[in-house]
Amino acid sequence: MNIDLSGKTALVTGSTAGIGFAVAKGLAAAGAIVVLNGRDESRTQEAVAKLKREVGDANVRGVAGDVGTEAGCDAIVSALPAVDILVNNAGIFGPQDFFETPDAEWERFFRANVLSGVRLSRAYLPGMRDKGWGRVLFLSSESGLNIPADMIHYGVTKTADLALSRGLAKRMAGTGVTVNAILPGP
Repeated sequence: MNIDLSGKTALVTGSTAGIGFAVAKGLAAAGAIVVLNGRDESRTQEAVAKLKREVGDANVRGVAGDVGTEAGCDAIVSALPAVDILVNNAGIFGPQDFFETPDAEWERFFRANVLSGVRLSRAYLPGMRDKGWGRVLFLSSESGLNIPADMIHYGVTKTADLALSRGLAKRMAGTGVTVNAILPGP
């Protein structure tokens, strides 16, 4: 399949490595203008350089900002006021016993894994709607359907991502904008 995304701008959060970098690489290979994101400026720029080496004609740049914070999301939107494709990939995970997981850890996971997608979707979806075209993808997880006993806090946030993507898909119906979730597994 040959997908042509020439002229489309894509923001992939949490894209300095792993799934996010792979998604960004695929978008760049399809001709999209790709904006990589990470919390750290130097690591973000290293990923930009790597993507340019791996996809020779890639039109890519980086915007550092911690999407787990309101200020980080605001900084990203300020640097990049509009996108055609938003990939809400950034997230954190890690095993921790339910009975030993304090409220602060639940809140940290919720901010990074759920509120980041809420904030960025709220910022970018109106512009997509007004243009009549846009794509929003949430990286949920199979853990959102099959909650792991050792990462209940993580699984709950990934279930929330599923609910958020489904609700936004219904909200954007008929606008030319699609919202979906991807559920990778181990």
